[in-house]
Amino acid sequence: MTQTLEHLTHALLDAARKAGADAADAMAVAGTSVSIDVRAGKLEQADRSEGTDIGLRVMIGQRQANVSSSDTRPETLAMMAERAVAMAKEAPEDPYIGLAAPDQLARDGDIAALEMADPTPEPDPAALQEDAQRAEAAALAVEGVSQVQSASAGYGHRLVHLAATNGFSGGYARTDRATSCVAIAGSGTAMERDHDGDMRIFQSDLRSPEDIGETAARRTVERMNPRKPKTGAYPVLFDERIAASLIGHLLAAINGTAIARGSSWMLGALGEQVLPKGMNLIEDPHRPRATGSRPFDAEGLATSRREIVTDGVLTGWTLDLATARKLGLQSTGNAARGTSAPPSPTTWNVALTQGAKTKDDLLRDMGTGLLVTSMIGSTINPNTGDYSRGASGFWVENGEIQYPVNECTIAGNLRDMLSTIIPANDARTYLSRVVPSLLVEGMTLAGD
Repeated sequence: MTQTLEHLTHALLDAARKAGADAADAMAVAGTSVSIDVRAGKLEQADRSEGTDIGLRVMIGQRQANVSSSDTRPETLAMMAERAVAMAKEAPEDPYIGLAAPDQLARDGDIAALEMADPTPEPDPAALQEDAQRAEAAALAVEGVSQVQSASAGYGHRLVHLAATNGFSGGYARTDRATSCVAIAGSGTAMERDHDGDMRIFQSDLRSPEDIGETAARRTVERMNPRKPKTGAYPVLFDERIAASLIGHLLAAINGTAIARGSSWMLGALGEQVLPKGMNLIEDPHRPRATGSRPFDAEGLATSRREIVTDGVLTGWTLDLATARKLGLQSTGNAARGTSAPPSPTTWNVALTQGAKTKDDLLRDMGTGLLVTSMIGSTINPNTGDYSRGASGFWVENGEIQYPVNECTIAGNLRDMLSTIIPANDARTYLSRVVPSLLVEGMTLAGD
């Protein structure tokens, strides 16, 4: 890379001004990724990619347009700016767009404290191949596993820089290293599969390949010879692996875009009880070594810790500048974007209050019901919160797991479901979404 990302973004801004833009912001991302796949102990595929992507958003009055490219030559920057200005002149007016005011911009954040990038060197491809081979071997060593569909290891490094004509300019680095394994048991129509994986910012935090392979294999073998569960109304325990999806539906419903459009089942719920009393949902974009950490958002605003839900009560929406203006509120510093699109609101790291009981305790408490470990498909009504998903897992009777189940559907209403959840204490605290196993008191199951 012959030019720094900071230089590229400021060159894009200069080109936008020369092309006639009233205001502009620019993003540049330089990334390297390495991925290794093995099968039957041998290298199956190796990929490496390197590149720089740039994006420019220009504004002409209350009209905007966004262009992007992977070509960083000076003539391309000028062409991008001219094209973006021409597009903006033809775009519809939007009274809510606009850059942040200078006094809203992030200042002097301690990026190093967030530990978003591992300073140790990029791993050699041979080391990644060895990780994948070790995971595969560990899975195959588990009795009942017939083959490993895939075992992979990878590494990524990205540099990001954002600059705007309002004076903001800032950037950071981000790394990740990952290992994953998918195991298969049985054959023909009786075949079952499951997986495990881990991804960390710091390579030293990554779980061992043996642990990942063995876990994938154990999960697979446990799924053998499934049955359909009974049809009826039963409690459902969402395993920690997939419990975050429930909270994800809540986060999507309080996103400023959905609220501003009036198309959310949480519309009008501000200040109302949405989770059981005693439960909080905290967003913390400054948590070290977490993938959702950010020193500033995609509009240059400082990120900060906030309580989305306090003692079960919803306290606010997730907003960027445009949705905040539309709702007559202030941005929560939650704008996100890539190089090819303008900002939109999203959430960073979130953590739900954990309970005092273990998952096994909740299994005993539920008596008879379903432990869900994986889900497929999704039918969520964004206006009503009606929920229906295909599920598989384990049937529970007298508080103990009896047999694996699949080909069933679980249904309910998200507002009702979330108001009765009972959390376990098994959340993995290093994840971006820290959500424990969640027991929902009553849902409709469709099986036999």
